[in-house]
Amino acid sequence: MGTNVQMETEKSKAPQTMNGALMLIEALKREKVEVIFGYPGGAVLPIYDKIYDSGLFHVLPRHEQGAIHAAEGYARVSGKPGVVIATSGPGATNLVTGIADAMIDSLPLVVFTGQVATSVIGSDAFQEADVLGITMPITKHSYQVRNPEELPGVIKEAFHIATTGRPGPVLIDIPKDVAGIEGTFEYDQPIDLPGYQPKVEPNYLQIRKLVEAVSRAKKPVILAGAGVLHGKASEELRQYVEQQQIPVAHTLLGLGGFPAKHPLFLGMAGMHGTYAANMALHQCDLLISIGARFDDRVTGNLNHFAKHAKVAHIDIDPAEIGKNIHTHIPVVGDSKLVLEELIKQDGKQGESDEWKNQLDQWKEEYPLWYVENEAEGFKPQKLIEYIHQFTKGEAIVATDVGQHQMWAAQFYPFENADKWVTSGGLGTMGFGLPAAIGAQLADQEATVVAILGDGGFQMTLQELAVIRELNLPVKVIVLNNHSLGMVRQWQEIFYEERYSHSKFSEQPDFVKLSEAYGIKGIRISSDEEAKEKLEEALTSREPVFIDVNVARDEKVFPMVAPGKGLHEMVGVKP
Repeated sequence: MGTNVQMETEKSKAPQTMNGALMLIEALKREKVEVIFGYPGGAVLPIYDKIYDSGLFHVLPRHEQGAIHAAEGYARVSGKPGVVIATSGPGATNLVTGIADAMIDSLPLVVFTGQVATSVIGSDAFQEADVLGITMPITKHSYQVRNPEELPGVIKEAFHIATTGRPGPVLIDIPKDVAGIEGTFEYDQPIDLPGYQPKVEPNYLQIRKLVEAVSRAKKPVILAGAGVLHGKASEELRQYVEQQQIPVAHTLLGLGGFPAKHPLFLGMAGMHGTYAANMALHQCDLLISIGARFDDRVTGNLNHFAKHAKVAHIDIDPAEIGKNIHTHIPVVGDSKLVLEELIKQDGKQGESDEWKNQLDQWKEEYPLWYVENEAEGFKPQKLIEYIHQFTKGEAIVATDVGQHQMWAAQFYPFENADKWVTSGGLGTMGFGLPAAIGAQLADQEATVVAILGDGGFQMTLQELAVIRELNLPVKVIVLNNHSLGMVRQWQEIFYEERYSHSKFSEQPDFVKLSEAYGIKGIRISSDEEAKEKLEEALTSREPVFIDVNVARDEKVFPMVAPGKGLHEMVGVKP
């Protein structure tokens, strides 16, 4: 019996002959891919023919943009690479927004695009597009495979590159004829990439410099970004913060990396951040950035940002260090390993009781706020608080981009990692609904809530069909203010209330629309209706669509206007 098992194992490892399409299928199985998001077309028909009886789980979105955003949501929650397949030409170009979104937000994707046959590449053949040229600036790496025997090694490299170092999207372009040509399949060759050696182990001397800086600091603060989540370093961050008693502010994408109810948590920093977080960044004498890239929405005017601080920047991507902010203590490495070493050093804490008292005072005096006024309509902030209450703060929350996104970030405090799925750096409308689908597939037992605006929802609403088809218990909640809310807010504040094409004069009946897709629809217009209907909807295990008519003129505050420093917030609680 043992001999037979050994022979079968050796047989599976022995080189096999198969065509390029089968090589792709076999490689995906070797990489333990659980789900593929894809849309068939002419150039990928050979691949789809082999998917037919492959046993791989494939999700058919209703638009390629839905596929790539769903893959992003899956990657964000699972930590595994999202896999996408699209055909050549428009199929590939419809992925571009999602690829760019994944690149700037550091999400691991492996994207397969079909291409016209090698014999007609460069001739402007039907559905030909130079997808390598188009996506080169927005991928971590890209390939075009001309020989099927190169395909196994390329796919293995792609998964390695996408998931190591700073995660990101990798694209593989496969001409149609290559998918049909036979060759030798070998997948056990070691990866050899001399030019790609991401540094994960931190430099000990830089760690010592940081330990010494902490011991001297009187006003230290940590800015924690998505790198904490990508490095699975949330627990290490908590331990280090409690050991050194350093307050923590989060970037938008870092939310959940540190418990929101922790007494040392200051809230989100940046354009719509809390008063305490922004003032901490403005007045600190030591700023420790962990996995954050100093985006302009976090820093405000750089001439005012952390002007009195020594800056320590911990990041796995050396290109980010010193890019926007002058860095005194650069630490290149994996966030988890860096924090483990800092905890081990157990350096002497600086004297910062007065600083913590000041931050606590700011938190108490200037909390996030809104005014409940029935005459103005149901307040969206109140809705977010209800969602948090009825999900016990344990839901995975996916959002689109705009006012609703900021209200969700402000009023849904996250206690745990990998519960927050949103588009940060690119700010992609249409992201939220398909991302929620990917998040639900990544964690099928979780309660997943898609919090959307009426504008972004209408960009990818066709993906409701996928929710119904797979019977995913996603809760889709549209904060309906009949406008492009954030655009309207800016036009009100900065453009003399000249509302140029930011208000919808016509809207479909979203409840009827959801019912047309076979999903139960609910409409809420008041606090009373929210309390009556929301809890039952959020605790069911069926898909539900909820259209919430919210106060149309409500604005997101606090706010740092363009060109202003973080200390120059408007809309702080009066």
